[in-house]
Amino acid sequence: MKFLSTEVVGVMIVDIDPHQDERGMFARTFCSREFADHGLESTFVQCNVSFNRQRGTVRGLHSQRPPHEEAKLIRCVRGSIFDVALDLRPDSPTRLRHVAIELTSENRRALYVPGGVYHGFQTLEAETEVVYQMSTAWVPDHGTGVRWDDPSFSIDWPLPVRVISARDASYPDYPSP
Repeated sequence: MKFLSTEVVGVMIVDIDPHQDERGMFARTFCSREFADHGLESTFVQCNVSFNRQRGTVRGLHSQRPPHEEAKLIRCVRGSIFDVALDLRPDSPTRLRHVAIELTSENRRALYVPGGVYHGFQTLEAETEVVYQMSTAWVPDHGTGVRWDDPSFSIDWPLPVRVISARDASYPDYPSP
């Protein structure tokens, strides 16, 4: 695997190292030792799948409040997404900055998002499926979010929003710094 730093501290792009032969391709998508060697969370306790029927669907931006912050490893296994990691950690030098990357079933990239960083995505194709591993189980009372189009973050989403949950659309404006 190849670990590429981004402009947000702790957010990493994880590329596979494919081995090709006459059968096709094989690659590791996770290795706890390699993740730990890069200072990343190396224990995941939950794996989720998100199937999205329509192009332009937005999910997020979500996180969990302390003490249940969750690291995530996100991979698109069918279709493609515009994936966003937004740093709202109070003491982070990259607070209020975000990373946006296209994850597709073809590029097989993953995005590692550390605890305290908010995450969301928009589907770029219909019938898109996303798999993500979580370092902490979901704790409903600690779930939180910010609005996908909050002007404080200047995220340039690539498509008009076609589908979004009422909860995700109704988060209030983020307090100005």
